[in-house]
Amino acid sequence: MTGMATVVGAGIGGLATAIGLRRAGWTVTVLERRTELERYGAAFGIHPTAQAALDRLGVGDALRDHAVPYRDAHIRTPDGRPMARLPLERIESKAGRPELLISRPYLLDALLAGLDAFGDVPIKLGERVTDVDALAAGQDLVIGADGIRSAVRTARFGDRSGPRRVGTVAWIGIADFESPVHGETWGSGRFFGLTPVEPGRTNWYATVPEATTAEELRASFAGWHDPIPRILDATDPATWIRYEMRHLYPALPSFVSADARPASRVPTGARPAPVALVGDAAHAMTPNLGQGACTAILDADALTRALAAAPPGPAGIAGALRAYDAERRRSAQRTAFGSRTLHRFMSTERTRLRDAAVRLLPG
Repeated sequence: MTGMATVVGAGIGGLATAIGLRRAGWTVTVLERRTELERYGAAFGIHPTAQAALDRLGVGDALRDHAVPYRDAHIRTPDGRPMARLPLERIESKAGRPELLISRPYLLDALLAGLDAFGDVPIKLGERVTDVDALAAGQDLVIGADGIRSAVRTARFGDRSGPRRVGTVAWIGIADFESPVHGETWGSGRFFGLTPVEPGRTNWYATVPEATTAEELRASFAGWHDPIPRILDATDPATWIRYEMRHLYPALPSFVSADARPASRVPTGARPAPVALVGDAAHAMTPNLGQGACTAILDADALTRALAAAPPGPAGIAGALRAYDAERRRSAQRTAFGSRTLHRFMSTERTRLRDAAVRLLPG
C-alpha cells in the first residue's frame, strides 16, 4: 500500500525508515530539529542481521564500501591479560558474514545517498515538532524517530517512559593510528574499548563515573595496558565527545499508536493519524551490546516491510502497525534489558567475582 508519511528525526533510524517507505511507494517528508545532521565520528557495529536489512533497503553495498570487519577481539584486565574472547567468530560462522564496523558519517552518507536517489524526499532541517497531532492532520502516518527525548513519544504515550540516568558517562574519540589490540578492558567501575574503524585509525570509548572530567580521563587510565594511554595521548581532548549514559525506562507497552480513520474523517481536535516509534524513541539503550544502530535499522526494515505488504486503506495501516509491534517490541526490549544488565556487570567494583565469571565464557 502507499500513503503520505512524515518522519520526525533524521538519524539512522529515521533515514532508514524514510528509504523503506519511499521504496514502498509512499510520499515521505523528513523533519529534523537540528540545523545540521550529526556527523561525529563514533563507530557503529553492524550485526549481520542489520546488514541484511540494509541490503533490503538498497544501501548494503554503500555500507560495505567503507566498513571494516570486526574480528579477534578480547576482554582484558587493566594489566592486559586476556580473560575471554568476544564471540565474533561464532557470529561470523553462524551468519556467513562478519560483524562490520563503520563510522557514523559513512553510514549517514550511505543512507542519505539512498534517499537522494529518489530525488523527491525533502529533509527539512531546523524543524522542531511541538504539536504532533497538528503535524499528523494531513498525513496517513507519523514516524517518531526523534531519539530518547522523543516529542512524538511524549505526545502519544505521555511522559511515564523517559530518559533514565545510569550513573556513568562515556567519552569517545578516534585516534589516527591502528591499535595492535581490539576489544574491551574492564577495571573497577570503569572500562575502555578499542575497535578498528578504517585503515590507519582506531575508535575508542571509555566509560567512567559521571563526575570524571576530560582532564581526569587520562589519569583514570594512566596505568592501564598499552595502547590505552597512547590512544588518549594521541587524541586532542577538544575532539572527544562526552555523553551521559541513559536508557528509556520503563519499557513502553507498545511502539505504535493507531487511529485507523482517514485524516479527512477525523473530527477537529481528535487524533488524526497513527504513529509508530523507531530507534531510541522506542527503546533507547546503553551501548554495551553495541546494538543501538542495529535495532534502529531492524525497526525501520520491519515497519516498512509490514506497510509494503498491507492492503490499501487505513485498516491496512493499522494492521501493519500491529504486525510491526509484534515483530520488534519484545525483541528490541530484550536487547535493551540485556545491554543495561551488561552495563551493571561491566562497571561493578566487585571485580574478582566478575572476572572469574568472564573467564568461564567459551573461548
